[in-house]
Amino acid sequence: MKVKDQYEHRTYAHCETGTVTSLLRHHGLEISEPMVFGLASGMMFAFLPFVKMTGGMPVIAYRSIPKSIIGGIQRRLGVKFEVRKYRDEVKAMEDLSDLVDKKQVVGVQTSVFWLPYFPEEMRIPFNAHNIVIFGKENGEYLVSEPVIEEPARIKPQDLQNARFAKGIMAPKGFMYYPTYIPEKIDINSLILKSIKRTNFMMLSAPTPCGVRGIFYLANYIEKLSEKKSEKYIRSLLGHITLMQEEVGTGGGGFRYMYAAFLEEAYERLEMPVLQEAYRKMTEAGHLWRNFALVCARTFKRKDSEIDLPHIANLLRMAGKAEKEVHLMLRKIS
Repeated sequence: MKVKDQYEHRTYAHCETGTVTSLLRHHGLEISEPMVFGLASGMMFAFLPFVKMTGGMPVIAYRSIPKSIIGGIQRRLGVKFEVRKYRDEVKAMEDLSDLVDKKQVVGVQTSVFWLPYFPEEMRIPFNAHNIVIFGKENGEYLVSEPVIEEPARIKPQDLQNARFAKGIMAPKGFMYYPTYIPEKIDINSLILKSIKRTNFMMLSAPTPCGVRGIFYLANYIEKLSEKKSEKYIRSLLGHITLMQEEVGTGGGGFRYMYAAFLEEAYERLEMPVLQEAYRKMTEAGHLWRNFALVCARTFKRKDSEIDLPHIANLLRMAGKAEKEVHLMLRKIS
């Protein structure tokens, strides 16, 4: 591997894809974040009302499960990462310090709640946030935060708290870094394999996952008034907005990222169907953003009417657009 002398901080759209892209670039593989997302088959959806998060809200996922980008990009490109997790917090911090002293750039999983460089209103208990540690200075770790324009700093105790937060998706000191990257990687030959994998997950996965999961959530929303109080309904719509647009880069953000992957795939392979697909996926992103906007307005305006059928239909429109994209791509994959 041709490791760069100096680490270059860049901003990205999402934490895990951004961290993986940043690590690969630092170790000599020039690749875009959308290409990492697409090749790792990160596109997904799941609505799990039977699994509760903090506050009793259901799990809603707009991409594949945490760590799947790390695993997926290894399988697809043949790269290898050293991956570690810990029970002993002291040992985890000692190992990180040793790696940093050796100029190793490391990705770590953290809880947003314990990252003091975030504004207080953004510090929510989300335990699957990935960052890059690229050095140490004056007793503080240097942080390349994928979603912030400038590098940050964090004290060892704050970082330890963030790496060992409790709850759903607890980080358990998880850290990783590349140890092997093939000299030659034929990305063009891997694109259609990745699209085929994503097609399977989105079209063939059983409810509550994939496209079926989107329509399942729409039906769930439409029938909420029969089962839940107004307070719960508004809280759920706020939760949907938070998970989609703030915590998870969500429906719109990941759909735009997959559209960018399809656009880059079109530029590489010059297949017209890929051009048509990235335009349609961009439209799906717009529909997701519109859905989130209406959910947010309904949550914030406590005296407004709750039009659940309208909100459900907006989500169905986004689901229909996504389904059309994957049916379109199924023809070539």
